[in-house]
Amino acid sequence: MSHVLITGASGFIGQPLARALRKQGHSVRCLVRKSSATEQLREAGAEFVYGDVTDSAACAEAVSGVDTVYHLAGMTAALKYDEMLRVNRDGCWQLAAAASKLDRPPTVLVVSSIAAAGPTSRGQIRRESDPPNPCSHYGRSKLAGERAAAEFSAQLPITVVRPGIVFGPSNTQMLPMFQFIRRFRCHPVPGWTVPPLSYIYIDDLVEILLRAAERGTRLPANGAAASGQGYYFAAAPEYPDYAALGRLVRPFLQRPWAWIVPMPKPLPKIVAGTNEVLMKLRGKPEMFNLDKIREAGVASWACSHEAVKADLDFEPPESLTDRFEQTVAWYRRAGWIR
Repeated sequence: MSHVLITGASGFIGQPLARALRKQGHSVRCLVRKSSATEQLREAGAEFVYGDVTDSAACAEAVSGVDTVYHLAGMTAALKYDEMLRVNRDGCWQLAAAASKLDRPPTVLVVSSIAAAGPTSRGQIRRESDPPNPCSHYGRSKLAGERAAAEFSAQLPITVVRPGIVFGPSNTQMLPMFQFIRRFRCHPVPGWTVPPLSYIYIDDLVEILLRAAERGTRLPANGAAASGQGYYFAAAPEYPDYAALGRLVRPFLQRPWAWIVPMPKPLPKIVAGTNEVLMKLRGKPEMFNLDKIREAGVASWACSHEAVKADLDFEPPESLTDRFEQTVAWYRRAGWIR
């Protein structure tokens, strides 16, 4: 039995990862804030260290005696970019620094995002060896976190996994889209030309993370990322854009004729800008903001799954269509979609 640490364990990815690790017989420790919802983690048999990744003392306590660290903690939206950097960059550095001081350093798996790599040209597939070029504050902060961890690649075995859009049962981020199609029989799309997107089902992502920690390549000791060594995109080999996604899921929502409605390009930016002003007045960050509009306005988010296939011997066992059907079915059983 090995001992593992999960940061950000109370989130959408962390909870199923913890359950999978416990099912394999591992001892699971979670670094969580006292305000985090930990009921499911407690039921799975996890132990807790209270604090966050920006706290050096909490990081040192959390990594003590573990064999593997799954670093999931991160901030996806913030009122100020500095706040996002404090968590996504500095938190990653604090955790890696604490792990590097151990006599027997653990393997560190940094769960980043395709936003850190940035978009690619339409018709192209981005690969791990392509130079990163993030287009959003979120992407730049996640890339900064990857580079902060890479400072310790001579002392630590580090692997970076960059998931696409993660979806599946209990996920709330994609739920409003499904609810809108079900209720209004239409699917608003930002503009006439929308980028191909990379998706990954939650169970498939968990399996990729487990395999990457066990046998993935590690960052070079000199921290150089040009070869793509130690990096993996977690994405299905299908890339429907946002309009195609609406067409894909509407039959599962019993709305086979729901209209795809392209919105004039300035409109999403105006709405997001208004929402950003309101969220600053309320003092609470929200996902629909100008940063997300920047990400929506690029040519393509299609990322390769070939490295995961070659190094980790993983291919999604079911198609995206099947996975979205399963997700909608879960929403209906849970009463989230009526």
